[in-house]
Amino acid sequence: MSKTEVDPATGEQTTGHEWNGIKELDNPVPRGVLIFVVVTHVFAILWWFLMPAFPLGWTYTRGLLGIDQRATVEQAISANQAERASWTSAIETSSFDQIQADESLMAVVKDTGPQLFGDNCGACHGFDASGRSNYPDLTDGDWLWGDGSAEAVAETMRVGINTSHPESRFAQMPAFGRDGMLASADVRTVARYVYSLSHPEFSTEENLESIAQGESLFAENCSGCHGAAALGDAETGTPNLTDAYWLYGGELDQIIESVHGGRAGHMPTWDERLTPVERKVLALYVHSLGGTTP
Repeated sequence: MSKTEVDPATGEQTTGHEWNGIKELDNPVPRGVLIFVVVTHVFAILWWFLMPAFPLGWTYTRGLLGIDQRATVEQAISANQAERASWTSAIETSSFDQIQADESLMAVVKDTGPQLFGDNCGACHGFDASGRSNYPDLTDGDWLWGDGSAEAVAETMRVGINTSHPESRFAQMPAFGRDGMLASADVRTVARYVYSLSHPEFSTEENLESIAQGESLFAENCSGCHGAAALGDAETGTPNLTDAYWLYGGELDQIIESVHGGRAGHMPTWDERLTPVERKVLALYVHSLGGTTP
């Protein structure tokens, strides 16, 4: 008969198992653990009987409570749609001016607009609408198309810019240098003139002759779109070259690059992807960011 060994430190019997000098005590499982295991199993069994829980191949156990998560979700969607119906109908049937004069509708616009903008526009314009490299800032009041009104923004969203939409806005700046329309020296000369329009400090005595030559080249090659005073035309998407707002950069080397290689921006049409109400809300939200023409 084997002799029972007792651990001298705890006074408990050991099981006889030893690992690297450590002996296992023959203690019972703590009562708290047993209670937890029992409660867990009882809960699992009750859940199985009360709730949809177990797949049966072609169906599943539906539970005694008759809870259907699909029905719950459908009810939540229906309730949400009913809640939205009141304001979506009001936005759909009201003019932009009427909506802007209605504080409750504008509260909806400011609550819903950021989500719509982030999902559809933020990747290009930035989630704060401040723009990114080669993508316009929608908060600065400088607009290529229209005056920044909600109506103008909504129309641009509807048809897009340089898209396949039959009513798309089209605008493209020729590649004067790349396509051989101007010599390299002339590209730099006209770019220096354009640069001087927004940087008056550049018009020093040593630059005046070159600037005058650039002005002549501008009148011959660029004024047809940008206007004789280079103020641009919002009806044709032609930018103002005399202000501080630049889509592709207003430094001299960046202007040279634009004149040499041309520019052709693109904005997708949202005519099919977004509903008229969603486009209206987005346009009103963008307008609310303060992007009105200065």
